Amino acid sequence: MADTAIFDVDGTLVDTNYQHALAWSRAFRRFDIVLPIWRIHRAIGMGGDQLVPALTSDAVENRHGEALRAAWTEEFEPMIDEVRPFDGAHALLAEVKERGFQVVLASSGKSDHVERFLDLLDARDVADAWTTSDDVEASKPAPDLVQTALARVPGAGGVMIGDSPWDAIAAAKADVATVAVRTGGFSADELRDAGAVGVYDSLGDLIAGLDDTPLARAGA
Repeated sequence: MADTAIFDVDGTLVDTNYQHALAWSRAFRRFDIVLPIWRIHRAIGMGGDQLVPALTSDAVENRHGEALRAAWTEEFEPMIDEVRPFDGAHALLAEVKERGFQVVLASSGKSDHVERFLDLLDARDVADAWTTSDDVEASKPAPDLVQTALARVPGAGGVMIGDSPWDAIAAAKADVATVAVRTGGFSADELRDAGAVGVYDSLGDLIAGLDDTPLARAGA
């Protein structure tokens, strides 16, 4: 009985994943840690608290974690003006709202970035609530963000819409199904293997196929 649609933001509604990967690559290089960017991309969708130890080690996290995240912010922010919404982003939010769902945006990103993207998406009048990594102790793939998003609105249950395996893994831990889009650069197999119940190539394809997803009608 899902009545809440939980939307990931980065990589799902706005085209940021490759800027994030490049910013992380530059941040790691400040500490003489050189990682292939393709490896960094595979971790995008995690929050920084999870990404640093996943790509390096607990020792690097303990020694440099906070400084690496600060460096990532410094590297990402000059690129933020390049960020654009994906085609169909606002239309998808509006259509899901029209179908009776509460709309909550749930991002592993920083709150000031999410505030900016809300305006970019013209989403403030559509979203019932939003939450960011600043609101939780652990980011995706931990379930905290999904659980916090659900707690922001009164409702019986949720559906996650995301672009990365980490969205699907986090949602599954919160007993929430995921519909995935390939806008973040992950393959259909990766997304299905992580637990997505449906995978679409674009937001437009998802809009066209909503009747075949848990987003067909709230409470259905």
